[in-house]
Amino acid sequence: MTAELLRPILDAGDCETLDAQLSSMAAGLAPPPSAAGGVVLVAGPWLAGVSTLVASLRARMPERRFVEARELDPEIAPAAVLFAVSAVAPLAESDRVLLEAVARRTDLVVGVLTKIDVHRDWRAVLAADAELVGAHTARLRDMPWVGVAAGPAGAQPELGDLPAVLRRRLDETTLDVRNRLRAWETHLTEQIAAATAAASDHTAVVLHRRRDDLLGAARLARAERGIALRSRIQQARVQLGFFARNRCASVRTELSEDVAEWGGLWPSDRGGRRAESFRAYVQGRAADIVEEVDSGIGEHLRDIATELGLVAPPTPPPAAVPDLGAPGLTSRRLETQLMLLLGAGFGLGVALAAGRLLAGLAPGSAVVAAIGGALLGVLFTVWVVGIRDLLRDRALLDRWVGSVTTTLRDVTEELVATRVLAAEAGFTGQVAVADEGLAAATAHQVESIDAELRARALAAARAQKSGEDRIRALRAALTAVRAAINNQTNSITGQ
Repeated sequence: MTAELLRPILDAGDCETLDAQLSSMAAGLAPPPSAAGGVVLVAGPWLAGVSTLVASLRARMPERRFVEARELDPEIAPAAVLFAVSAVAPLAESDRVLLEAVARRTDLVVGVLTKIDVHRDWRAVLAADAELVGAHTARLRDMPWVGVAAGPAGAQPELGDLPAVLRRRLDETTLDVRNRLRAWETHLTEQIAAATAAASDHTAVVLHRRRDDLLGAARLARAERGIALRSRIQQARVQLGFFARNRCASVRTELSEDVAEWGGLWPSDRGGRRAESFRAYVQGRAADIVEEVDSGIGEHLRDIATELGLVAPPTPPPAAVPDLGAPGLTSRRLETQLMLLLGAGFGLGVALAAGRLLAGLAPGSAVVAAIGGALLGVLFTVWVVGIRDLLRDRALLDRWVGSVTTTLRDVTEELVATRVLAAEAGFTGQVAVADEGLAAATAHQVESIDAELRARALAAARAQKSGEDRIRALRAALTAVRAAINNQTNSITGQ
């Protein structure tokens, strides 16, 4: 059907026949849901004075019904649209979009510039508005514009030529047909967009995107789990190794303080009871350190398992404490004999010097002076020998304590390395199992999506031809409507 076939219907002004003819051009095509009405819609942006303009027009033209956008029934197409804008500044982009929206079902559109009583340069704003609207919407390039002052302060409303222009345009015989053609133009445009969207199968696009998202999420989850596990295991190695070394250094300081207070082995203790007691004490402290490190490793690994949602490794048997040996304080006979000899020589010298000193102080008591010097020499001999033995014992103990802590550090670091390595192997196996489960679940979901995509592809192939035929028919109807609109006498240009 072409515009020539619609000409008799348009000349007769029969909107019902027009609806029937256009509906027959495409299968299932219904007329626009809006019915013709005699109301005049007054719309505009915020603060444009729409309510004031409606009140003034109702008072000036009581024979017509003027409504705002919120009062208009969606099923009613207005006979005319008055688009009110303030003279404070030219139209914004959002204002032009609003104008196109409210005028999409109506052919008669009049621009109204309000508040001209408070803006002296309103004529320049009106010219700018007309130019902006024409550039945005071609069919409104020649729409009339009128300046009004609907609510001047302390004065009567000044509506200018607006009532006359509105009465003349509303009385045109072709207005109803033109408005219906505009409604059909919008309706067919929406139908073509809906049919095109249906033909493109947006659901299939969504399914493809969902499939890609599932695969991407699975890859990301596997990578994140692997990175998290490696990171936490590396942190465990560093932190637990530092903990073991720190505990060994702490016990080294503690045992060194004990050695500094060591009292030595007196003759009554030559059997080594005091040395054996100290060795047992050191062995006990070493066992405590090994137990602390072992316990700290287990707690740290359990924290990792909880954080990563894994099963903690089983608790191993208590770690063995190494044999630390003995300090070697009892085998020193030759050293003692040598020190006795040297101490005796030192004591003899002290005795002779003390005897002469006492003889000089008491010349008549030579025997007493000799005996006193001898006693003093013996005391010095014993003191020198004891001091030398004590220093030697402390030096030996200090070296032994250093060896003990070195051995203890090696043992605890080896314990950290083996326990963390075993935990890493267990955790890696659990992560691999979890990855396999995730891969299986993802594969199942992807398989379901692929099956739906195949079904939709088959359905789309069957519906493609009918959809193309419908879009072709709708476009033909839209072409006929636009041709008919262009052939109608335009209420704006008079052509």
